[in-house]
Amino acid sequence: MAVPDLNFGDLLEAVAESIPDRPAIIYGDHLVSWREFDQRSNRLARNLAAAGLKPGSKVAFYLRNSPAYLELFSACAKGRFTHVNVNYRYVDHELFHILNNSDAEAVVFDASYAEQIQSLQPRLSKVKTYLALGEDTLNDFSEDFETACCEGDDSSLDVQRSGDDQYFMYTGGTTGYPKAVVWRHKDRIAVIGMTDAQDAQSHGRQVKASPGPAVLPACPLMHSTGLTTAMVTLVSGGCIVLLPNETFDAELCLSEIARHKVERVAIVGDAFSIPILDFLRQFSDRYDLSCVQLISSAGAMWSEPRKRELLDYFPNATLSDSLGSSEGSKLGSSVMKKGESIGTASFIVGPSVKVFSEDFKEVEPGSGEAGMIAKAGPMPLGYYKDETGTEKTFPTIDGVRYSMAGDWCRIEKDGTMTLLGRGNNCINTGGEKVYPEEVEEGLKQVPEILDVAVIGMPDERWGQAITALVRMQQGQKFDEDKVTLHLSTGLARYKHPKVYKVVKEDFRHDNGKINYRFARQMLDAV
Repeated sequence: MAVPDLNFGDLLEAVAESIPDRPAIIYGDHLVSWREFDQRSNRLARNLAAAGLKPGSKVAFYLRNSPAYLELFSACAKGRFTHVNVNYRYVDHELFHILNNSDAEAVVFDASYAEQIQSLQPRLSKVKTYLALGEDTLNDFSEDFETACCEGDDSSLDVQRSGDDQYFMYTGGTTGYPKAVVWRHKDRIAVIGMTDAQDAQSHGRQVKASPGPAVLPACPLMHSTGLTTAMVTLVSGGCIVLLPNETFDAELCLSEIARHKVERVAIVGDAFSIPILDFLRQFSDRYDLSCVQLISSAGAMWSEPRKRELLDYFPNATLSDSLGSSEGSKLGSSVMKKGESIGTASFIVGPSVKVFSEDFKEVEPGSGEAGMIAKAGPMPLGYYKDETGTEKTFPTIDGVRYSMAGDWCRIEKDGTMTLLGRGNNCINTGGEKVYPEEVEEGLKQVPEILDVAVIGMPDERWGQAITALVRMQQGQKFDEDKVTLHLSTGLARYKHPKVYKVVKEDFRHDNGKINYRFARQMLDAV
């Protein structure tokens, strides 16, 4: 694939010039046109530059989903500043780590987080400017984000952009602190399907002739799935519909889909499917969902039974399940339509993807051997300030550089891959390797179970004991004998959990992934 020498700012400007009066962002009753989006991000870029930021300066996004997130990303692309995503659920040492590790020179934060910023500000010596979204009554050192978007010259900042300009995607893990995955704009633009033959000017003409869809990313923009969905939509000339609430609300999501005739929805697996289905089972006729053509998911397991049930309520939708991570996209894909049945965690192998054993030998299809998924082609430069992690995750094999984030799979005889899970979550129990995701998906097939997290806990006999946190459907009780009987039809006995704990609390992050620290705390309380 040819790699275009383009910056996202080039593409966003071309789109704004071509369709200035069309909507770019809808947020509740607030609509931002492409002209406003362009002008506001230009002013913001200029104000950041006036505060002392230069090309390559890092800007921390301590923000929930709102138009401000996308306006700030556009401003950073145009000004050649580097986006730094901040998980807004982090506190204290985790939050400080990202702001300090990234060398952030600007922090843009929701005013509701003013107390956290106030406590960290004396230690953040590199930060030159703080912008608060909303009224910050605590800090006299912060400026108003809205003022920075509304005052000053609205023309494009006079800088020579490059496809080598960067943005960061901090990604968490089960252990240690988050690491920043460093992407060049041109590599990410190539991943989403643009080639160097499509320069910004011709791209603008294409957008004008064929406007993009209305897309609702239900997941947080601070994570790769949400941000990638938004950027693919915007550079296609589409409109982003954002939910104006702090936590995911299934009814609001469905009402906004119907209200704005949303054509595409992005979620993260069962964490979003479960509340959507809970609502639709009770109120199936409340909203017209026939406008939805595509529901996409990435970043977490999406079980086949819940896919099948979603298609009962979204009659015209195709479900697209993508396997990827912050370190690399398009590892595999799974597409399902009404009347079809696609196994959970079964994917068609993506382009330029191979599967290697731990000693970097290619795994033979149908061998039953587990291997690590490796993706060649456009990919990140590596991890920021982490040469060891970069060498491990982005190795060169037979002269080809690959991205290998640690996802393990089996390659079946027909060439499809069955995802087993992330290697650093693998449980070693009595010398046997067990992938938690495989056990979780077996448990999710039990109708009475709402959600589950499987973790290896220290055990004197087994080394690690497979342990399951279980959330039950409302009104249902846990029956271990029934669960064991069900698991026995598809899982070897050594893969069965030795301990179950039924809980009511949600153990997932807002992005749909399991919060392993919280989950382990719940298990430690057993």
